[in-house]
Amino acid sequence: MDANPGQLVLSKAGRDKGKKFIITAVDKESGYAHIVDGKLRRVENPKKKKLKHLEVTGITSSKIAEKIKEGKPLQNPEIVKEIKLLETEEIK
Repeated sequence: MDANPGQLVLSKAGRDKGKKFIITAVDKESGYAHIVDGKLRRVENPKKKKLKHLEVTGITSSKIAEKIKEGKPLQNPEIVKEIKLLETEEIK
């Protein structure tokens, strides 16, 4: 499955293993994605992580994806809220 900005992902490796993040940018040539969770990895300092170390859930936040596409700034509380919202969608 392709990784795209606005998607909810689960970290499969590293110190953050098992945590959920939202992708803010993807560089498919180098195989890296920039991910944030709004708490430890804030919008101002996203984590650069290899795509092979991420499990793509297939759930996308249309609100976040649209803001990234339009180039609008993201807010950390907004990211936290969207992750919680997407987690409840995942459970359904």
